[in-house]
Amino acid sequence: MALYSPFPNYIWNLSVAIAMESGGQIGEIVDMCQPILKAADEGADAGTPAFMREWAKMGEKLLDLAAEDERKGRTFSASNKLERASLYLFTAERMQGHGHPGRQETYAKAREAFDRSTKLGHINRERVEIPLASGTMPALWTRAPGDGPRPAVVFCNGLDSCKELLYWTRLPEELARRGISTLCVDQPGSGEALRLQALPVDPHSESWASKGVDWLEERTDVDPERIGMTGISLGGHFAPRAVAYEPRFASGAVWGANHNWREVQDKRMQREGENPVPHYWAHVHWAFGADGQDDFLEKSSGMNLNGHMDRIKVPFLVTHGANDRQISPSYADDLYEQLVNSPRREKVIFTSREGGVEHVGADNMAYGRDLLSDWFAETLGGSTA
Repeated sequence: MALYSPFPNYIWNLSVAIAMESGGQIGEIVDMCQPILKAADEGADAGTPAFMREWAKMGEKLLDLAAEDERKGRTFSASNKLERASLYLFTAERMQGHGHPGRQETYAKAREAFDRSTKLGHINRERVEIPLASGTMPALWTRAPGDGPRPAVVFCNGLDSCKELLYWTRLPEELARRGISTLCVDQPGSGEALRLQALPVDPHSESWASKGVDWLEERTDVDPERIGMTGISLGGHFAPRAVAYEPRFASGAVWGANHNWREVQDKRMQREGENPVPHYWAHVHWAFGADGQDDFLEKSSGMNLNGHMDRIKVPFLVTHGANDRQISPSYADDLYEQLVNSPRREKVIFTSREGGVEHVGADNMAYGRDLLSDWFAETLGGSTA
């Protein structure tokens, strides 16, 4: 397996691959990429305005086509087009630097299209707001079918994703199929929490993850004894930390280990490893509410799981891609080896035999999605068949 690579830089190719895995149509993606092939030669940062222009243009076209379907009463077809419009607009927005002209407007259009698609398509997701000590944590609730209390999983973002992209991994869909509900969260430092409320990253993830558990415990359709936690990319740091310090979690997993993210920053300053987004340092300063590089490094100093993982006393799954170009697979080894008090710990490194070898399976998310779904079914009491 290899990352689809129409461009000469990893960052743009990663965004294209994520869009493909999130439901983009290959013909539309080719049409968006072809006009900006030369712009890619300018570099991942310098060429991003051209990237945004083409991807936003396709999103606008799909919004128009969806409106035509809706006028004809074809609301399922309208929802399908709104879904892709939202995806392309979110992708365009994610690639821009903080404060770039048009970024806020593009994000607003993406969110509006997503919510409209939910309504017209009768899609199994509900936008909710979870109270935090300061502000709220916007989230998407996907409910498992059936009567009675069900298991549930809190699913958190990485550094630069959003709850909508979490939904598009199709993990909530697969968990629901197995009788488990999912809460996809825009935790502080990500998605709406960052963009609309200016809530910065909280390295002590248990502080906001616990609020998610509080919210779930108030629901009659959730079994409070069967709540799990997972995260993708930098969520592979937040999820283990939360499970270690929030005893109400009954199971945990990571979609990509991120054991010592503070150390990763030292490597990135030495140009070791790939960055996930253009304008990387400006993005992390924004996400952490930092005033420059020294302040960011200080604020991120606690992003290290060493010395914390022996607190985990529930089943825990560690996954990673063998060819991850952002985060070394050695961090998966560190996390697994330190889960000394977990009654059931497993480590799976995805190889070329199956795929999912890139960062969080950007080359093929199917294997990670299946494995995490089955893991939570087995450890929280869902069904795998």
